[in-house]
This record gives sequence, structure tokens and C-alpha cells, in this order.
Amino acid sequence: MEKLIDKQRVVQYMDGRLLRNNVLKFLFFLATLFGLIVLVVLLYRIFTQAIGWLNVDFLNNFPSRRPENAGIKAGLVGSLWLMVIVAPVSLILGVGTAIYLEEYAKKSRFTDFIQTNISNLAGVPSIVFGLLGLTIFVRELNLGRSILAAGLTMSLLVLPVIVVAAQEAIRAVPNQLREASYGMGATKWQTIYRIVLPAAIPGILTGSILALSRAIGETAPLVVLGIPTFLAYLPQGILDTFTVMPMQIYNWTSRPQADFQNVAAAGIVVLLVVLIFMNSIAIFIRNKFQKRY
Repeated sequence: MEKLIDKQRVVQYMDGRLLRNNVLKFLFFLATLFGLIVLVVLLYRIFTQAIGWLNVDFLNNFPSRRPENAGIKAGLVGSLWLMVIVAPVSLILGVGTAIYLEEYAKKSRFTDFIQTNISNLAGVPSIVFGLLGLTIFVRELNLGRSILAAGLTMSLLVLPVIVVAAQEAIRAVPNQLREASYGMGATKWQTIYRIVLPAAIPGILTGSILALSRAIGETAPLVVLGIPTFLAYLPQGILDTFTVMPMQIYNWTSRPQADFQNVAAAGIVVLLVVLIFMNSIAIFIRNKFQKRY
């Protein structure tokens, strides 16, 4: 009799667990479905608005006060110029910092303090970096509203993300590889350069490309720096004034004419294509190195 009661309790307990599991599974499915539906609706609205405006002339024309003549050439070229500064500065400083913290720095309160602040900086609002760039690069260093000033500001914005991603990738490299390299007589730097970095490249590139994608789509720091929203010429160097695609899209959405909303949608599509292209490069390089190491 007691065994029968215990068996019934076990069955009831298992039924309750299975019921909770199915309820939570359904809730998680609804959450995922809701996000996908919102994304599909958003993409559908953007593409339906942009379909009649996205053409070769749109890519080759400069901004105009007339919607039918407006183009994104200045913003597209300006965004590429911005990446010319942001990519090397943030990658060199970010990966270099990660290598020092993971391979050279001894564990102490000072390194813990640095690590904590790097992690905290990754969550700081982007407009704070805009204020920092305005104070240091635009005014103190007298760089003005140039590509160099904006590039250095955006590099500060994505630097903590790259440092954290690079640290995680370096930390994931097995210690056996380092020990085998040391056993063959390699120095510390030879081990890092020939063993650790090649094995960590997939993780480093993934985090770096995602960080650069964030930089190319940010607007708030550039608004603080005073980057113009309307520009009818192309920059010739890193000290020239420029504009970027998010600023140009922001300008179009603020226009009262209804057709400018369609022009803004076409600009969003171009920005999405650039972001997808950048992420595709990251995936290709990551997969290539994963096959080798």
C-alpha cells in the first residue's frame, strides 16, 4: 500500500514537472515568435517603402532638397572613410590590451580594477563617448568636425567591446598549446604570435566585426560632435568634414515631405546591406581559420 502511494506521488510530481516544462517551452516559443513577427513586419514596411526609390541614381546622387533627386553617396562614402579610422585604431588598441591583460599582466588589484572598468565601459551610453570626443578631439586637439575626430571617438566607443571579446577568445585557447610551444624553445612573443593569436582569431574577428557594425550604425556620438546631416561633396582626406549614412537617414526622417520617408527607407536598406556584408566577411574569415586550427 505504501509503495503504491509513493508511486502515485512520483507520478504526480513528474506530471507537474512535465506540465511546467511544456508551459515554459510554449512561453519561450511565443517570445521568439513575437520577435520574429516584429522583425518581419519592420522589414516588410521598409522594403515596400524603398522599392521604388532604391536604384543606381540613389547610390550616385548627393543629398537634395527634392526627394526625387536625393541620394546617399555622401553618407555611404563618409561611412567608409569612418571605418578607415575606426577599424585599425580599435583593433590594434583592443587586441593589444587583451594580449597584455591575458598573457603578460600579473593578477593583482590593479589589473582587476582595469578589467572591471573595461567591462563597465562596454555598457556606457554612446552619447557619453560623444561628449568625451567633443571635449578632447574636437576642442582640445582642434581636429574640428573631421573624419579623424569622429573616427577616434567611435574607436573609444567600440574599444571595450573588442577588448572583452579578444580576452575571451585568448582565454579559450588551451594551455597545452602554449606549453608545447614553450617546450619547443619558443619565446613568449613567438608563442603568442604563432600559436595563441591564430587560434584566437575566429573569436576576435567575431567580436570585432560586431563592434564595428555598431560603430557604423551609431548616430548619438556624431550628433554631439556636430557632424552635418546635409553634405553635397565628398571628403578628400581624414581632416575633411563628412557625413555618414545614419545621419543622412536621420535628416530625411525629419523632413516634412512624405516622399522623404521613402527615401529614408531606401537609405536604411543600403545600411542593412553594408552591415550584412561586414558580418558575412566575419563569418567567412572565422570559418576559414576554424578549419585550420
